[in-house]
Amino acid sequence: MEPLVARHSLWLLLLIILAMSLVPSPVRSGDAEALLTLKSSIDTSNVLPWQQQRQQYSNVCSWRGVKECMKGRVTKLVLEYLNLTGTLDRKSINRLDQLRVLSLKGNSLSAQIPDLSGLLNLKSLFLNDNNFSGNFPDSISSLHRLKVVVLAGNQISGQIPTSLLRLRRLYTLYLQDNNLTGSLPPFNQTSLRFFNVSNNNLSGEIPLTPALVRFNTSSFSGNVNLCGEQVKDITNYSCQSPAGTPTWPPNKTASSSSSSSSSSSKRTKLIKIIGGSVGGFVVLLICLVVLLMMCGKNRTKPEEITSIKALEAVVGEGTSSGGRGRNNGDKQGGFSWESEGLGSLVFCGAGDHQMSYSLEDLLKASAETLGRGIMGCTYKAVMESGFIVTVKRLKDARYPRLDEFRRHMDVLGRLSHPNLVPLRAYFQAKEERLLVYDYFPNGSLFSLIHGTYLRISLLLLLFFFLYIVGECFCFYFYFYFLLVLPA
Repeated sequence: MEPLVARHSLWLLLLIILAMSLVPSPVRSGDAEALLTLKSSIDTSNVLPWQQQRQQYSNVCSWRGVKECMKGRVTKLVLEYLNLTGTLDRKSINRLDQLRVLSLKGNSLSAQIPDLSGLLNLKSLFLNDNNFSGNFPDSISSLHRLKVVVLAGNQISGQIPTSLLRLRRLYTLYLQDNNLTGSLPPFNQTSLRFFNVSNNNLSGEIPLTPALVRFNTSSFSGNVNLCGEQVKDITNYSCQSPAGTPTWPPNKTASSSSSSSSSSSKRTKLIKIIGGSVGGFVVLLICLVVLLMMCGKNRTKPEEITSIKALEAVVGEGTSSGGRGRNNGDKQGGFSWESEGLGSLVFCGAGDHQMSYSLEDLLKASAETLGRGIMGCTYKAVMESGFIVTVKRLKDARYPRLDEFRRHMDVLGRLSHPNLVPLRAYFQAKEERLLVYDYFPNGSLFSLIHGTYLRISLLLLLFFFLYIVGECFCFYFYFYFLLVLPA
């Protein structure tokens, strides 16, 4: 009897532990206290109704501006365009150490941006369109998970710290419309896709790093003392070379001609032999070029779409602007399905992954066919801003149905994995469906698996020809030293 009672007691204990683990943990009172302290420093007009909820710490996730919580902690705080004033309290803001997204844009916050080194989990920081002043906050460089930094439209001065190079995941950096001075750090993050430092007081040469050369003039305009390849068309200021630097190598033509004039007849014979060898090498090289051209005819050339008319043929006739999941509706003669609310470009993912281009920008982009498959065609679209995306046009736009397709796209848009190309946006209508992805210039999976066979064959053929040329040179030199020199 006792073993049976012990067994039932064990099962009862396991059920109690399981029930306790399923109960959601309440939001820590520390986050609520930190929010109330933050409110006292930035909400002098009492716009935020947090004071009435002082005794309801368990409902902090329902407070205005608190968008997300995870495991009992506030992870997303968005207080935009609320006419907040005052200064950010360093202690209270750093107590929210589980924040992933912090957005205070469109307010009237002033003074210097405080030390934010306590926000170690922060991924997106939006403090644009305020009245922040003082030097650039160096503490941002210690937030190693930071991807998006938007400080535009303030009065921040001083230099852009080179410590920002430590942010290896940096995806967006907007610092335009400030009072920044000094030179531009050599940003080399391969993840950097959006960048703007226009309308500042920067000077010096723009570093020619792979991360910065992809951005056009609009990212650097308004800095009169800034020079470089990206701004050479809009500024008269040119980068000066250091004084005394030689621009041309020393001319050795005279010395070489004087030495060649003293060559003997045997040297002349050697030159003739070498000339014959070079001639043979040229003939072999011409044969190799002809072979490459013959092989190239069998390869499919990519289709170029260089005008808006060609790309409109992909998505339909007419022009319609869309962005962030809605249409502007201010143009005549748009899509035939516009009246049904389906002619729009719908963006996927979290708020910090939203893009700034529209369907009209996509129509104006120059495009190149990357490949075709059983699901449809894939295009590389280069927009006027220089931003590049991959557009996949689905072959069968009738299945699945519109609502089911929208649900599938929402699920795919929320997927996040280092080995998965994220879905950024989609377009759906009765007859067209487009998927928009990030562009990766490393080729397709098929080319990586199968595309090296032809290149390897051509390389082996080239080495074979070079081997023949080398043997010819050896033969000529052997003939020269054995027959010409004794004579």
